[in-house]
Amino acid sequence: MTRIHVVQKVNQLLTSAASTGVSDIHFEPFEDVFRARFRIDGVLKDVEHLPYAQKEEIISRIKIMSDLDIAEKRRPQDGKLVFSVPGKNIDVRVSVLPTQFGEKVVLRLLDREQVKLDVSSLGMDDHEIELFRKCIHLPYGMILVTGPTGSGKTTSLYSALSEINSEEVNITTIEDPIEYNLPGINQTQVHDKINYTFASILRTILRQDPDIIMSYEPT
Repeated sequence: MTRIHVVQKVNQLLTSAASTGVSDIHFEPFEDVFRARFRIDGVLKDVEHLPYAQKEEIISRIKIMSDLDIAEKRRPQDGKLVFSVPGKNIDVRVSVLPTQFGEKVVLRLLDREQVKLDVSSLGMDDHEIELFRKCIHLPYGMILVTGPTGSGKTTSLYSALSEINSEEVNITTIEDPIEYNLPGINQTQVHDKINYTFASILRTILRQDPDIIMSYEPT
């Protein structure tokens, strides 16, 4: 297969994804194939088979952009980058996973301008919205939000917090990572390397006079 210009190819894929509503880009090495896939509306689709001989160059380029260790190939790594397209910046969360045939890289694209943190924009029918609003405004209890990648967990939780946020309540979140900044809400991020875990953060928050706590790890 013809060699490509690695920087241009990575930029091209990011630009294409950002302009077509893609939520994730997968770079996947197999025994004799190195493919790129886009997740659109929750479904993964093949986009391109990249030159197999350049898989290390492409992955290294993404690591450099994400400020990750290009020499470390035995352990998972997580990072982030900001990619600019005309008129806006796209936040990108990067996850690197060692596999049998090399490192798999997944890029999660977070377009802040496209996300509407409004309960009425979640796609529920009127009855479901009414029930959801009733639940999030209760003075006690727990709401469990689950679902596959791209199903709207982050948007649902952040929309709920945005609706109930006020100067009268103390809201604190535990996230890994923090995906969107919510003004007026105390957001803290997990750091396992220093033992700043979900459990240790929760113990501290309980001594912070909380009204509402959100604990969330995106998939």
